[in-house]
Amino acid sequence: MNTARIAIAALVATTLAPGAPRAEDFIPLRIMSPALALDLARSALEACRARGFQVAVAVVDRFGVPQVLLRDSLAGPHTPESAIGKVRAAVSFRTATEELAALTQPGQPSSGIRHLLGFVFLGGGVPVEAGGLIVGGVGVSGAPGGTEDDACARAGIAAVEDRLSM
Repeated sequence: MNTARIAIAALVATTLAPGAPRAEDFIPLRIMSPALALDLARSALEACRARGFQVAVAVVDRFGVPQVLLRDSLAGPHTPESAIGKVRAAVSFRTATEELAALTQPGQPSSGIRHLLGFVFLGGGVPVEAGGLIVGGVGVSGAPGGTEDDACARAGIAAVEDRLSM
């Protein structure tokens, strides 16, 4: 009799219960700390300075929300928004904007995404990965061309690479 009651109780509990949390019901997230984001931004800014460029650098979290924005003294007034737009595009599309710039040219199948507000499809936005996950991104604007902006962004990532390894 007790065994039957236990079996019925177990059946009712598993049938009617909303379900216990399961690991597969959640997505593990990793986001850069403010200290790491700041060090990344500083490193990218210094890389551009060493090349003689005055730029703005934006570091965003994995969702494209700005964590750090640095603008060098003589960087143009457009550079902060441009850096944010580049890195937002890179994180959202999980691709460096230098590659996206080519893929979104007029006549290309993906050209329509250039019309998204708040996104900039010019070189200089690079996703930041750690342990195979995108944890944020860095965007640079103000160097003479997207290739130079991209190089500074990648130099910033390289400077903190050891802290990104998990």
